[in-house]
Parts: sequence; C-alpha cells; structure tokens
Amino acid sequence: MRTNKHQAGVMLIEALIGILIFSIGILALLGMQGAAIKNTTDAKYRSEAAFLATQIAGQMWVDDKDPVKLARYNTADPTPYAPRDAWVNNVAALLPGVATGDAPAPKIQVGPDAVVGLASGEVRVQVQWKQPGENELHQVIILNRIHAGDGA
Repeated sequence: MRTNKHQAGVMLIEALIGILIFSIGILALLGMQGAAIKNTTDAKYRSEAAFLATQIAGQMWVDDKDPVKLARYNTADPTPYAPRDAWVNNVAALLPGVATGDAPAPKIQVGPDAVVGLASGEVRVQVQWKQPGENELHQVIILNRIHAGDGA
C-alpha cells in the first residue's frame, strides 16, 4: 500500500492531539477533585465551629442565668471554671490551628460590657481556626441573649 507524501505523519499528529486533549481533561478533573476536597474540609471545620459555639451557649442557658454567675463563662476571667475551661480545651482539640497558636483561643464575652457593646445578658462567642496550609483565619461568631425567665 502506497501513501501519499502529503499525508505522511498525519496519523501521528492526530494521536498526539488526542493525547493532549485527554491529558487536559484529566488535569481539569484532578483540579475539580482538589477543590471539592478543600470545600468539604472547610465546611467540616465551619460546621464544627458553629456546633461548638452553640454548644457553650446552650450550656449557659442550662446553667444558672444569674448575671454574676453567668460572668464566670467570660474567657477574660482568669478564675478557673470547669465548664468554660473544658469547652476551650475541646475547641483546641477539634479545630486546627487553635492548639498550636496559629489561631487565637476561643473567646466568650458576657455583658454588660460597654467596650464591646454587649448589654446585660448578652453573650458573644467567637471561635477562630486556621486550616492547614492556609494563611487565612476563619471564624464563627454568635450573639445570644441569655436572661432569667419568670419560671412560667
């Protein structure tokens, strides 16, 4: 079988172009997989942080709602308080960067506190973390009003 001189090597070029297109598709697929893993990890840490923040707010609702006793949850208070201290340790154990100091320790602020703008019975919980390999801090902040009910 004779081939025309003008068509010599065309099949090789077609095969190389096919391999190139296939390789680009595989690289795009790997990039999408990497982005999906990153987003899934981010969602995991974000939901974990939101759970931890609402967990301590729930504990404060269950505990005595007297403003003086509620102030024991304030992380600026150096006096040991077991529920608050256990929660802070739990946050450090579950969120990346907190235990290593790459992210600030979780913060609970209990009102009244005019400096941060909290009224009596208001509580602000701030949880921050830094994912491995990132420079950006992520955070969840919740504001809750905890007040003594009338018993009804």
